[in-house]
Amino acid sequence: MKIIIGLMAMLLSTVLYGQKIATTFQDAVENKGISIEKLDETYQSALHSDSTKAAFKGQEKKFMDGYISLLSDLNTYLKKNNFSWGKQTRCFNRIYLNKNGEIDYFLFNFKEGEIEKAKENEFKRLLSTFIQTYRFPLTNTVNFAQCSPVKYSDL
Repeated sequence: MKIIIGLMAMLLSTVLYGQKIATTFQDAVENKGISIEKLDETYQSALHSDSTKAAFKGQEKKFMDGYISLLSDLNTYLKKNNFSWGKQTRCFNRIYLNKNGEIDYFLFNFKEGEIEKAKENEFKRLLSTFIQTYRFPLTNTVNFAQCSPVKYSDL
């Protein structure tokens, strides 16, 4: 019985880590069994205060242009799918991308009271669809991650 449970846990872990996931930090940890620490060990910081630890050392401007493009493309996608923020909305994102520039995990957290639950759920649904096909404009020899506060607003 223990073997079966162990195998099921390994299978679930493999399935979860093989999918592209868009969710809140809390949901990732509490309901999906994702370890932020493990992700941070697997994905190198795209930019880092210690440039020797940055995946895009010497390409900071190019990377930031790509990151701004990603957020802009997301906002355009949301608008095309009739999503409206209604007001400037503060959020914190941590995005984990593989070497090919595909988004593996897009974790987010809205400031408490910043957004209604129904709107957050719709954002999550659309974000989940967006990351299935989105490709970051830059690639790297390592998996990489970027985090930042963001102020989303209608175009």
